[in-house]
Amino acid sequence: MTAERIAYVLGATAGGTGRHVAMLAAGCAGRGLTVSTFGPAAAGPLLAPGSSFAPVEIADRPRPGHDLAAILRLRGLLAAARPDVVHAHGLRAGAAAAAAIALLLPVRRGSASRGSARRGPASRGPASRGPALLVTVHNAPPDGALAAAVYRALELVVARRATAVLAVSPDLAARMRRRGAADVGPAIVPAPVMARPSAAQIEQAVADIGADGAPVVLAVGRLAAQKGFSVLLDAAASWQDRRPRPLLALAGAGPLAGPLAVRARGQGLAVRFLGQRDDVPALLQAADVVVVPSRWEGQPLIVQEAMRAGRPLVASRAGGIPGLTGEDAALLVAPLDPGQLAAAVLAVIGDRALARRLGAAALARAAAFPSESDAVNAVIAVYDRLVVPRGRPAMDG
Repeated sequence: MTAERIAYVLGATAGGTGRHVAMLAAGCAGRGLTVSTFGPAAAGPLLAPGSSFAPVEIADRPRPGHDLAAILRLRGLLAAARPDVVHAHGLRAGAAAAAAIALLLPVRRGSASRGSARRGPASRGPASRGPALLVTVHNAPPDGALAAAVYRALELVVARRATAVLAVSPDLAARMRRRGAADVGPAIVPAPVMARPSAAQIEQAVADIGADGAPVVLAVGRLAAQKGFSVLLDAAASWQDRRPRPLLALAGAGPLAGPLAVRARGQGLAVRFLGQRDDVPALLQAADVVVVPSRWEGQPLIVQEAMRAGRPLVASRAGGIPGLTGEDAALLVAPLDPGQLAAAVLAVIGDRALARRLGAAALARAAAFPSESDAVNAVIAVYDRLVVPRGRPAMDG
């Protein structure tokens, strides 16, 4: 059988998750599937094109009353949408979707039990009596004992209740298998192919950075703890006596924008805070080296974008990054190690031949990256695999 109706559920759109869901929803709608999307109201403009959208506010931390209201609302929306597959993104969205699907079952229990003998062994499990539940895990455990404990509890719920799990990095896939998930596969999270910037755009990016001929070390991302920019400032402190002094350019916004700027000024570091930018391809061309110092990443878009642009790259050996770069298309360093990070950055700045080799290897590997079309085709194949032959019982709200 083939899946005809898909419902996407997400609880947060920070980082690339919202863009990824929007890409899948638009791609599936373009291939003739009926698509519904449920997520934060603020994500409506991003998620709505090509699909029906209804807001569901799934909290980013445990809030029992709020969580119950979100689950009940989601139950009603799923009853109306009648999806073959519910594809939740993130553990919180996955757990909420599992609870909402479970609440649908009493409405259909008589129909399900009467048909159970006909459906056979392939239909065993809670998902077989309603829509299949696919959950994509996008993020590693957070810092802090309480937050990590909540994360583990959500992993257990998803591992036990989801029909299948996709993970954006091998370490997350291994975690879900350890939690008991039987059907775990890789998620494909491609960066959109960007047009090559014009000479005028690159010239403007160079002017905005204002390095005046100094080497430019570029980092792009949300200014949040996961991205490791505080470690990058530690690394930058070690090269302030170098002449010419490298200029660190940070492009992005986030909760640490103020604290990072205060720290950079206090230490007299050569750092340019560029804010949120929509000209990343031009910034990449203006940089001598691109740095991704994250504590953890899945399949970061900036790594893919830098590699497609043929830029020399220094990145953390964490999460899914090594799977993108291999050992030849970037200098990989231990996360949270400013000494290794600084040494790698200075090695690239000081050795043009090394920079050229890294850029050439990045271009070669990037040529084999999956496209957005490949990602949509792959996920539709998963949907079709998860749909088992069965009648479609009533899903009344």
